[in-house]
Amino acid sequence: MTLVDTIFVTGTAGSGKSALTGALKKWYTDRGEEAIAVNLDPGVVATPYEPDVDVRTRVDLQDVMEKYGLGPNGALVAAADLVAARLGEIQEEIDSYSAEYVIVDTPGQTELFAFRESGEYIVKGLASDSKTLLFLLDPQLATTPGNFLSIALLSASVGLRLSLPRITVLTKRDIAGEAAKRILSWSKDSAAFEEALARTRDSDQYSLYSELFRALRRLSFGADLYPVSSATLEGLVALVGEISRLGRGGEELSD
Repeated sequence: MTLVDTIFVTGTAGSGKSALTGALKKWYTDRGEEAIAVNLDPGVVATPYEPDVDVRTRVDLQDVMEKYGLGPNGALVAAADLVAARLGEIQEEIDSYSAEYVIVDTPGQTELFAFRESGEYIVKGLASDSKTLLFLLDPQLATTPGNFLSIALLSASVGLRLSLPRITVLTKRDIAGEAAKRILSWSKDSAAFEEALARTRDSDQYSLYSELFRALRRLSFGADLYPVSSATLEGLVALVGEISRLGRGGEELSD
């Protein structure tokens, strides 16, 4: 019987969820693994990969707007609930592929997927032998210590909400340059983060941000940050290795 690993790709809008979904599918299939990509975003116009299972065939955002007389934001909320209501059909289509890896590209709005009941229902309801959550950190957003900490807190919050093993991924490694190096140093070295923080925050804010960061480190939230380029595939071996460790105890990992 085929073991199924489901990988949920989450993160802020524009962080590279669809690009990483396509890169992961290519990585697995190039190595002879059976992998499929699932698009769960009913509002996406185009994806950089060909979805094997596409929620837009069942729930179309424009149709939802017209049918219920909603604007884009209201339609996204309604569409998320409609997707959850059709989870059984989505599961049947996923099962028809008999894939070893199911890579789920979640909606662009993280809060829509992570914090509404429909998102939790989908995560819990999809049948799988193991499930892993990837939270993508966009280096173009985490340009200051304060922004970095805010996104780290969001990553931790999404992980707690969905109750899944979580990996935080620093995307766009190929174009982030010095920003990526700076963010990696903050994630690994508390002193480096606090030095940078002291230059950008007053004393009251510094104390608050510093305590929050230390709490995250104590709880092992964000201690390991995986830098990846979906364009060059740099860093993908390490990321897939961690996915394998969490899902299959490190089995079947090869470069």
